[in-house]
Amino acid sequence: MRVITGSAKGRILKSVPGKGTRPITDRVKVALFDILAPYIVRTRFLDLFAGTGSVGIEALSRGAAHATFVEREWRAIRTIEENLKITDLAERATVIQEDVFRFLERQPNQSFDIIYIAPPQYQGLWARALQILDRTTHLASGGLAIAQIFPKEFKPLELASLGLVDQRSYGSTLLCFYQSVAVREGGDD
Repeated sequence: MRVITGSAKGRILKSVPGKGTRPITDRVKVALFDILAPYIVRTRFLDLFAGTGSVGIEALSRGAAHATFVEREWRAIRTIEENLKITDLAERATVIQEDVFRFLERQPNQSFDIIYIAPPQYQGLWARALQILDRTTHLASGGLAIAQIFPKEFKPLELASLGLVDQRSYGSTLLCFYQSVAVREGGDD
């Protein structure tokens, strides 16, 4: 697992000990950031169920202004902190050890331009996270929420302010892109 491009290009990232995380493959990460390339510079990025932190770190390496990593598992937190040191990106990052849903239920002190959701599979956690985001102000107007799931997990969601705008399948990974309905329809939030 490595940083694909940007200021930390080629740096090798550590994995979380054990089998509790499923890191994003380089193939999917390249495809994701090819899509996000026009939007990533100067964004505020939120990496939920952060695991190794590789997605948020890639965002920072490519010019995101700041990344916040939320993860409950202490071994993952330690790995994220080590990976931020390896890449020299720690000064533009905040690492929060907390349950993702507890974090999302609180009133945010800031909104994020891009929110990446990559929870453990087959537990419906991606849908629950999007349903909470749908009724909070964590996602900035015009921002994107992206869920990384196994394709068979996908189901249409009843959301009031977010709409599915794109899906991309890469083998056993499906990326689902959600944006505010008002922006998608060309209006303002």
